[in-house]
Amino acid sequence: GYVNAQLEKEVPIFTKQRIDFTPSERITSLVVSSNQLCMSLGKDTLLRIDLGKASEPNHVELGRKDDAKVHKMFLDHTGCHLLIALSSTEVLYVNRNGQKVRPLARWKGQLVESVGWNKALGTESSTGPILVGTAQGHIFEAELSASEGGLFGPAPDLYFRPLYVLNEEGGPAPVCSLEAERGPDGRSFVIATTRQRLFQFIGRAAEGAEAQGFSGLFAAYTDHPPPFREFPSNLGYSELAFYTPKLRSAPRAFAWMMGDGVLYGALDCGRPDSLLSEERVWEYPEGVGPGASPPLAIVLTQFHFLLLLADRVEAVCTLTGQVVLRDHFLEKFGPLKHMVKDSSTGQLWAYTERAVFRYHVQREARDVWRTYLDMNRFDLAKEYCRERPDCLDTVLAREADFCFRQRRYLESARCYALTQSYFEEIALKFLEARQEEALAEFLQRKLASLKAAERTQATLLTTWLTELYLSRLGALQGDPEALTLYRETKECFRTFLSSPRHKEWLFASRASIHELLASHGDTEHMVYFAVIMQDYERVVAYHCQHEAYEEALAVLARHRDPQLFYKFSPILIRHIPRQLVDAWIELGSRLDARQLIPALVNYSQGGEVQQVSQAIRYMEFCVNVLGETEQAIHNYLLSLYARGRPDSLLAYLEQAGASPHRVHYDLKYALRLCAEHGHHRACVHVYKVLELYEEAVDLALQVDVDLAKQCADLPEEDEELRKKLWLKIARHVVQEEEDVQTAMACLASCPLLKIEDVLPFFPDFVTIDHFKEAICSSLKAYNHHIQELQREMEEATASAQRIRRDLQELRGRYGTVEPQDKCATCDFPLLNRPFYLFLCGHMFHADCLLQAVRPGLPAYKQARLEELQRKLGAAPPPAKGSARAKEAEGGAATAGPSREQLKADLDELVAAECVYCGELMIRSIDRPFIDPQRYEEEQLSWL
Repeated sequence: GYVNAQLEKEVPIFTKQRIDFTPSERITSLVVSSNQLCMSLGKDTLLRIDLGKASEPNHVELGRKDDAKVHKMFLDHTGCHLLIALSSTEVLYVNRNGQKVRPLARWKGQLVESVGWNKALGTESSTGPILVGTAQGHIFEAELSASEGGLFGPAPDLYFRPLYVLNEEGGPAPVCSLEAERGPDGRSFVIATTRQRLFQFIGRAAEGAEAQGFSGLFAAYTDHPPPFREFPSNLGYSELAFYTPKLRSAPRAFAWMMGDGVLYGALDCGRPDSLLSEERVWEYPEGVGPGASPPLAIVLTQFHFLLLLADRVEAVCTLTGQVVLRDHFLEKFGPLKHMVKDSSTGQLWAYTERAVFRYHVQREARDVWRTYLDMNRFDLAKEYCRERPDCLDTVLAREADFCFRQRRYLESARCYALTQSYFEEIALKFLEARQEEALAEFLQRKLASLKAAERTQATLLTTWLTELYLSRLGALQGDPEALTLYRETKECFRTFLSSPRHKEWLFASRASIHELLASHGDTEHMVYFAVIMQDYERVVAYHCQHEAYEEALAVLARHRDPQLFYKFSPILIRHIPRQLVDAWIELGSRLDARQLIPALVNYSQGGEVQQVSQAIRYMEFCVNVLGETEQAIHNYLLSLYARGRPDSLLAYLEQAGASPHRVHYDLKYALRLCAEHGHHRACVHVYKVLELYEEAVDLALQVDVDLAKQCADLPEEDEELRKKLWLKIARHVVQEEEDVQTAMACLASCPLLKIEDVLPFFPDFVTIDHFKEAICSSLKAYNHHIQELQREMEEATASAQRIRRDLQELRGRYGTVEPQDKCATCDFPLLNRPFYLFLCGHMFHADCLLQAVRPGLPAYKQARLEELQRKLGAAPPPAKGSARAKEAEGGAATAGPSREQLKADLDELVAAECVYCGELMIRSIDRPFIDPQRYEEEQLSWL
């Protein structure tokens, strides 16, 4: 519900304000337009005020010397052109931008009662064609220009020509009001009033030079009078008022004040025959009318017309005819004269001879909704309270009740769903009236308006709606006469289930909805709802239960959910194996083949050819196309080959390769599997992969000697094993097959075997003739081998002699060091410290050489170098004298290596070769010039 609280006093719709202005003379006339106010004071003064600058009034003297009085004044919609009609049948023209009062010579002799301004063509400099009504009943067309051309310049009235004469029963009658409008389709409309008649002139302007004037419009009524409305009573005058919204250029309503009341209605420029529509006559309020208290003027607002009387202003609602304001004026101001409205601001102005008053219109439409509500015009009532939720709720509730009483239950349900009325009360109301369709409409709209947090209410509504639809479908299903209604209800139910607006709530309530569908036995909609909720598991299960396996597979293939494939494949493969395997292959890598192995195992246990072939087909796809490396997949494929396709087993094993680290199947499992099924060649291949060559040869000899020979040649790096394997083959050939020729062929095939290795295998009765060639070949080989050994011994003797000679020469080699020679590393004189001299000519200080060699040594040699340096440093220096030197040597021998031995070991590590000419320099070729750890430091030093 809504809480209504009035924080401050409601401001009246019409608020009167007296203008702080005391005229110097009596006010004879006043007009307002576009925030420009003009009033005549006395008979010779015109006061003009720009209401935006009210502190800067402008006085203009009319310059009249006679006794002529101001009869009426007329100000156009721009506020620029002012006409002053005098009682002497003269007319004066004043422009807002000028001070000069200019008489209109062509107008002289006409007492002007009304002017119809041209709102479409009027500008600040020109009025465009306008209509002028006189007291003699004549309607003239004229045009005024604001240009002032000096003494002999053009007159402001460009032309002034008669168009038409308005008549009543007694003859010509004064033209009390004139209004000219142009419709959106280019047609022109003119409304003219006399004391008792309202005339309409409707037509399209003629083409040509004067197309923008009114002559063509009135010419159409030369032969016949225009349509008019006539009323019997007579005030002696009448007045016409239009209401034009601020944001629209065309008026929307009119009010005509005449003797019998006020004729009020809408203006519709789209009607072909009449501009007026929805007309009705509101009688004058009590105490107002011809006689003692006649109305003097009328103005029209959006929902009221205001009548000016001599002592008060009364506002009447145009919707109800009731008086909503009766505002009396003090006698001290004198009687009221007239009332006008500024259409641009909506302000109302009334005046007496001594005072001016202004009415402000504020929130005129505030209570209009209530009026429309009482009139049962609910659309308009909702339009005017759209921003007031409490009022809108009241309107909707009243509309819902009204529709319910009129038995328009669906409309009533739609309105009730938008109100804050109690849910239970409305639902019971429809239940009592047995209007399930309207109740469903109400529930659906309530469901659509729920917020995300209202889950409990959403569950209740969705469940209830489902129950209503199912009950209705069940009642209509068996009735052949209600087939159309059944289809419509079914379509509505499906629309409800598939509505995107309800998807969230339906998903949250899917369990209870499925229970309802199951309790009603509506399997069709159960599947439909499951598909919408993307509960494909339930859909597939339903198809499987009804043995519609292809439909189940179609659902799986369409939605490509791997988990559903894993779950339902064990069922489907028993009935449609080929189609299921096709679906698996189509999904490719999206499926995990390991998850499908249980289904294939259960299926292929029967051992039939078709069962095994389908399993092999998918496993081969996984291995050959997807490149699966999982051991379980390869092992299972092996088992399938072993059972159902042995001819493919050996080809698969050979394709997998002979490296034990690159095959993807379990070698021991493969060996056991092949052995169980008696596939010896496959077993031999597995033995070869396992590098069990003896077992491979033993088994191969049971199958084929050539296969055994291939196995015997595999251990290429182990000659002893190869010889052993070939001996096995030779023994088998000799002892088992007793084939001497084949044994000799084996002897020729393996160079490791000699005739003496094979001879023990032959029986005693074999003659030597069979081995003659082999024995001769063996003797020749031995002789050749002996000769090779003799040659190698001679070469070794010669090499030893050369080495002795080189050693003798090396002992006599020496080098000369000059005093000016310097270290190749530090460039300091060499003789200052212990040094090394190499045959290549490079010379180094001992410590410099040590420092240069150390980084290039391996870690263990660096450790040995440090150990030698430490021991050398700890060793006692050599003693002077031969006896003491011998004693020191004897003590060092007992304690450990001598100092000379340590120095020799150190020289062997450090001075084995020149650091610049030896292998150490060659090995350092890939070493960077700058240590990577010191690269940044070195780089910064160059900046």
